[in-house]
Amino acid sequence: MDYQQAARLLAERDNILLLTHKRPDGDTLGSAAALCLALRAMGKEAWLLTNPQVTGLFTGYLEGLCREDFEPEFVVSVDVASLGLLPDNAAPYAGRIDLALDHHPSNEGFGGENCVDPSRAACGELVYDLIGCLTPLTAEMAMDLYVAVSTDTGCFQYSNTTWRTHAVAAELLKFDFPCAQVNKRHFRTKSLKRLRLEGELLGGMKLYQGGTLAMAALTLDIMERVEAREEDAEDISAFLGQIEGIRHAATFRELSPGEFKLSLRTDEHSLNASAVCALLGGGGHAAAAGATLTGTLEEVYAQLLAAVEQVQGKA
Repeated sequence: MDYQQAARLLAERDNILLLTHKRPDGDTLGSAAALCLALRAMGKEAWLLTNPQVTGLFTGYLEGLCREDFEPEFVVSVDVASLGLLPDNAAPYAGRIDLALDHHPSNEGFGGENCVDPSRAACGELVYDLIGCLTPLTAEMAMDLYVAVSTDTGCFQYSNTTWRTHAVAAELLKFDFPCAQVNKRHFRTKSLKRLRLEGELLGGMKLYQGGTLAMAALTLDIMERVEAREEDAEDISAFLGQIEGIRHAATFRELSPGEFKLSLRTDEHSLNASAVCALLGGGGHAAAAGATLTGTLEEVYAQLLAAVEQVQGKA
């Protein structure tokens, strides 16, 4: 269904629970928070299911919106491409998601109804239009949506950014929220530990395919040695791609011994990241995708390289 149909469906429902994905980013949290506020503005009861992996970078946007013990009549997932991306405490709702809102082309269509638009740079773009069918925006909703859209586009630098992304941002900036502070918080501030993590990535980086493909890993040992927290590693997958000459960059985060979360960023015109990650059991967008791999670091590097070469062979 399109966003107008999704809006009509939400207008008919009450006691709504919103689900976000594992290792939540600004898009899933900002979109869900804005939608929750919009539903409440309509007089409905709405809550986000508490996400145990939210970092301090985003907690301020969620005050008064999260709950663990709510018994919903209607369940909505926001920016969740597959049921496997739900946090553990959301597992009881996996079979009863009434509406899935998403922008990932790899979305598995698990909702009773699915509103999925891969042309959107961020789920926040979709939710912006949906809220526009329901209730007037407020400054707080606008700030949450700005966080969603800006973080999922790398402050409007990634290739997924379109004219529509800028048009939505322009409409959001008409509201009185501290945009400069939001930008500084998310794009112009790095902890000392974050800089040390970047140094570790650079020091351990391996280059393939004539220096155009970079791979590096943040292991559990590195995180412990640097004494880094999750917020120190937020969106660190974008780092390697900033190096001149790198076209495709793979960052591996060790989640548990022998289990690695892959974040792949590519030049989508020469390598489809989603196609690569699909071969590894994951998915995402043409220029940014992910998967979870198991093995030694050398083994997961080899798995990724083989998948890259397989996709390149099909081009």
